[in-house]
Amino acid sequence: MSGKSNTVRRAILAILAFQIGMAIVLAGGDLMRALPSLIAPSNQPSLDNPVSPGDQTRRFRPADIPARPGNPDRVTDIPSPGNMPSRLRFEEAGDAVLLTGTIAGGDAERFDEWLEGRDAPQTIRLHSPGGSVMDALAIGRTIRDMDAGTVMESGDICFSACPYVLAGGVTRTVDEDSLVGVHQHYFDENVALPAFIAVEDIQRGQAAVVGYLSDMGIDLRIMELSLSTPPDEIYVLLPEELDEYGMTTTDS
Repeated sequence: MSGKSNTVRRAILAILAFQIGMAIVLAGGDLMRALPSLIAPSNQPSLDNPVSPGDQTRRFRPADIPARPGNPDRVTDIPSPGNMPSRLRFEEAGDAVLLTGTIAGGDAERFDEWLEGRDAPQTIRLHSPGGSVMDALAIGRTIRDMDAGTVMESGDICFSACPYVLAGGVTRTVDEDSLVGVHQHYFDENVALPAFIAVEDIQRGQAAVVGYLSDMGIDLRIMELSLSTPPDEIYVLLPEELDEYGMTTTDS
């Protein structure tokens, strides 16, 4: 009986040791992901430096995004980019619905729930530093299914995954004093998994993005800009590039 108890105890201890080890590996994975930017942070100019053709890459940390002058006649105040809500906030702003804050996992479902029982909005205004790619794609598809347009007003920003939401609009209008930027994404891949599984997850995520952009009528050349810009930097699209890649629409 004692031998059986010892076997059970050893099994329990082995499971506990495995769980502790996995926790250490996962924590170490997060550290390894952040390590490159800690060792060699971007030396690009900050976002408060104006961009010009050929000089469009800027340092990117959502908490450090500087505020931009906004339209004094805007319907509702918007938060400073460095002080965004940690999850998307949905609110009616005149005839539009304002989506502002970080796009977190589950926000696409929250948006669908928020829309229930409301008249479908005709316009979605964006002000977000980005976040969950898959949620951004889902929100963009919801916007397209509603036949709503997307807009950005003076002082608004739309970085990282946010441009995918912008792309969902049947019409897309971006004020010249707002900023739209793209860069590489993480697809919530688990760095503790074997490399071939992690790569497979990344490729699956990129395939979802490519399929989405194609469905939205966006020029896939924009992916070259995204994939060539590290996660701690952002490539700010010029107005002519937004037009060229179909991120903005013009009246025909």
